[in-house]
Amino acid sequence: MSRVVGIGHQDFETIRENHIFYVDKTDFIREWWGSADMVTLIMRPRRFGKTLTISMAEKFFSARYAGRGDLFEGLRVWESAEMRKLQGTFPVISLSFAAVKERSYKAAVQRICQLLADVYNDNRFLLKGDWLSPEERDYFQGVSANMPEVAATMALYRLSKFLYYYYGKKAVILLDEYDAPMQEAYVNGYWEEMASFIRSLFNAAFKTNPYLERALMTGITRVSRESLFSDLNNLKVVSATSDDYADCFGFTEEEVFAVLDEFGLSARKQLVKRWYDGFIFGSKRDIYNPWSIINYLDTQKFALYWANSSSNSLAGTLIRQSGREVKRAMEDLLSGKHIVTELDEQIVYNELDRSGRAIWSLLLASGYLKVIGHEEYAENEDENGFLPEPKYELALTNLEVRRMFHSLIGRWFSDCGGEYNDFIKALLTDDIKAMNHYMNQVALCTFSYFDTGRNPSREDPERFYHGFVLGLMVELSDRYVLTSNRESGFGRYDVMLEPRRETDDAIILEFKVQDRESEEELTDTVEAALKQIEEKQYEAALTTRGIPGERIRKYGFAFQGKHVRIGGGNLSL
Repeated sequence: MSRVVGIGHQDFETIRENHIFYVDKTDFIREWWGSADMVTLIMRPRRFGKTLTISMAEKFFSARYAGRGDLFEGLRVWESAEMRKLQGTFPVISLSFAAVKERSYKAAVQRICQLLADVYNDNRFLLKGDWLSPEERDYFQGVSANMPEVAATMALYRLSKFLYYYYGKKAVILLDEYDAPMQEAYVNGYWEEMASFIRSLFNAAFKTNPYLERALMTGITRVSRESLFSDLNNLKVVSATSDDYADCFGFTEEEVFAVLDEFGLSARKQLVKRWYDGFIFGSKRDIYNPWSIINYLDTQKFALYWANSSSNSLAGTLIRQSGREVKRAMEDLLSGKHIVTELDEQIVYNELDRSGRAIWSLLLASGYLKVIGHEEYAENEDENGFLPEPKYELALTNLEVRRMFHSLIGRWFSDCGGEYNDFIKALLTDDIKAMNHYMNQVALCTFSYFDTGRNPSREDPERFYHGFVLGLMVELSDRYVLTSNRESGFGRYDVMLEPRRETDDAIILEFKVQDRESEEELTDTVEAALKQIEEKQYEAALTTRGIPGERIRKYGFAFQGKHVRIGGGNLSL
């Protein structure tokens, strides 16, 4: 009989006591403790068991759970006699920053202070007896949601000190989703203030803390050392490309296939693999995201479980407001191709709006991309005396992620009502008048949406029309193969739509911004675009594939600010 599947359980004790479906990952405890690393930072995508791992570590090490070896009986960690001796023997401080979602710095700090106050309330037994001096007692009782920032940054340090007084042992500090406040700070514009506050908190808790035995932090991204960890030279960083703990988060293929057999779903192994496989940690391939697998076991239906378990707002915003190179790379990824780029696993948030490398690094850390292959670091300098950065080959992780991006891009034009869909219909039917009407409506309502508030391009339509191209790719993927900025004839066309069926026409689109010095009217710009299509013989790539000229439509798009003029059509008729 298969085990009971419970959705959303993140407390190890609840799972074990209620015999809820669980894949044994307790060997992480032995591996982590055996590493002897002072402070460990582990980055994994959301819904990959980070919170459950923190809960598992708390129940194993915390003196509050002394004598609760029953929670671990039958699991891998309990096979070690040395590890069994450690169960329930340390003071543990455990907290999570996952709930820090505030839109202002003041509110975010207040939320963190409330979380710290909750931890202190859980340890109020320290106020009994004479463990604390009068000053320490006053500090303890002053820990609250409204305490001064200088007091808050010392809270973890001082609590580990107070626990040392009581237990005579140094504390284990567990911090889940350490980077959640930083992502919110970036999105809402208070990055520098939050970075300064968190840096002070971490320095006191993890660097200058003589009462710290070990610390474990989890998160999605590695915020740059300069931002948060400049003083932490005792930090062990485990990223998505590290081999450490590679199979401790997420399900391996062997684990997934075994549970599919258990649930009588053996015949669906390859479909499950196509949808949910693809995560790679270090050299360990074929890792499945647990959230999707557990939900699939529960419903036995394929759906976007992991991809829709959060808003994906940051990923969507970064791609939408990026420049042409990022959007063109997204075209390749959505069409199943790979991209090659440099990465920096230290995420510098204030570079995200101007650095494609930073965006790909964030998307990799977040689980949307996987590493297909990479170069090793060069041993010799290049001709300029620099050591070249290694290049990484990246692809979308799996079918679930690809469909998520299709849905996300499709929503970019949802605020336009039906105008965007009406434009698509007009394009397919070669209705120039309707194309002009609806395209101007679409540009009017979405032009600024594709721009970035940090570096606004004002009347430059580049961000808009490359986002528009991604929208075309998503909307017409069942009927057309869309490519952009590829060589054909004697130049590079802007957009080409090659039909998948013989009854549809091929379409070439050329975009031009009006040159006021040489083009008095937008119609002049349209003619210049159409002339370029002809002179550069962009249709060559289509005719070589056997598509006759009468089935190739050519359009020139002229931009002046948010105004658009379209001309052309089937010029061969």
